[in-house]
Amino acid sequence: MGINWPALERQLRQLLPQRAVVSARQELLSYDCDGLTLSRHQPPLVVLPETTAEVSAVLGLCHREGVPFVARGSGTGLSGGAVAETECLVIATSRMRRVLAIDLPNRRITVQPGVINNSVTRAVAGDGFYYAPDPSSQVACSIGGNIAENSGGVHCLKYGVTSNHVLAMEVVLPDGSVIQLGSELDEAPELDLRGAFVGSEGTLGVATAITLRLLRKPQSVAVLLADFSSMEAAGEAVRLVTAAGVLPAGMEMMDRLCLEAVNNAFGIEEYPADAAAVLLIELDGQEREVAAAVELATDFCRQAGARSVRQAWDQAERDLLWKGRKSAISALGRSYPNYYLQDGVVPRSALPQVLAAIEQLSQSHGLPVANVFHAGDGNLHPLILYRANEPGIKERVQELGGAILRLCVDAGGSITGEHGVGSDKRCYLDWMYSSDDLATMQLVRQAFDPLRRANPGKIFPTPRSCAESARRVEVLAAEGVRLPAGAEVF
Repeated sequence: MGINWPALERQLRQLLPQRAVVSARQELLSYDCDGLTLSRHQPPLVVLPETTAEVSAVLGLCHREGVPFVARGSGTGLSGGAVAETECLVIATSRMRRVLAIDLPNRRITVQPGVINNSVTRAVAGDGFYYAPDPSSQVACSIGGNIAENSGGVHCLKYGVTSNHVLAMEVVLPDGSVIQLGSELDEAPELDLRGAFVGSEGTLGVATAITLRLLRKPQSVAVLLADFSSMEAAGEAVRLVTAAGVLPAGMEMMDRLCLEAVNNAFGIEEYPADAAAVLLIELDGQEREVAAAVELATDFCRQAGARSVRQAWDQAERDLLWKGRKSAISALGRSYPNYYLQDGVVPRSALPQVLAAIEQLSQSHGLPVANVFHAGDGNLHPLILYRANEPGIKERVQELGGAILRLCVDAGGSITGEHGVGSDKRCYLDWMYSSDDLATMQLVRQAFDPLRRANPGKIFPTPRSCAESARRVEVLAAEGVRLPAGAEVF
């Protein structure tokens, strides 16, 4: 029996303010996709709660009425994870934007999930603190979404991804109950359920209050801009710097397509127009430490073949160098009508070979690929550029995307570094994990959500979502593998 959506809407309007329930068709269009625009699914209903109590009431109603749900932040995600692929209630946390507490002596801040990433730093910058994880979309993406995908950013090389900066969370489980995961202590004698929740992509519940770790601003910061005549040479510079034990705050790379797009977008030569690649290296810490690291990194870049190395020490000049990197994806959007952004990870030592192989894949598939990525930790972000009105283009784009991810896995890497699996990469998950691994992951998921109503169909391959899954089920049965009852694995 299907869900009676008009009846559910009436019940939700009794629980929430009128403006918190979205049912008009034209307004629902705003929620039909996230940053992955290849696939669109308009939800039947959306709610915008503002408090933990409201989220709890909504999930309690969903539990009683058998309604699946999808939690959604700012919608900047790139894996289809925040989309109602089947008929689900979308719970958008974009109105949960309050800073709940600031505790500077203990270097922590507690916020609601809809608080924008960059707003966390702005709230404490005047006191000399900042929040380290900084995705390129940090002026738009929300903390709740960052937790769902375990997002990284420019500074994740030295300071780690979101999970390294989340101390505790208030979480509403799929049955409407409220629990606390983690603690405000740096270390606690308990199972790390906080760590299990971060990166679970909304399949375990909804975080409604998050305590984050703050860092002191470094005493000295310098940024290097090195340009190269090939991507392989830039990749070699990354290998040399990291192999020598120099730990930059961030190392970012852009190829020629990105450089051209950025220069065209700003109307000036932001970066050397004739370079095949540029490498941005940020070094921070104590003054003497940074000065020595700058000298070493400069020497290694030149050793790898850098044509020039520019140094920026003051804030304005550093911001100018980072401006293009932070705007690279939007700049490409001005130059090309559509793009498909992937998120594979490879060992740093494999960067030169993998970048060359991606170029070969681009040529063999007849689709341009722009590369802008976190070079320091090998987190690649190849953008496949295309025109959506071209017949059969969606299949061609996805085929190339899959080939790039296969390349990353074969090099000893991963299918995702910070964008999550969602619906986009679920058919590739068993490239990395055995059937026993995936079955164990489902046991954890069922402990939080035994009825599997939180973001159904995401992350794990199923016979319905992946053509190969039916064959996998037959193989598992022949091997005598028993899956959890009702599990969506394979």
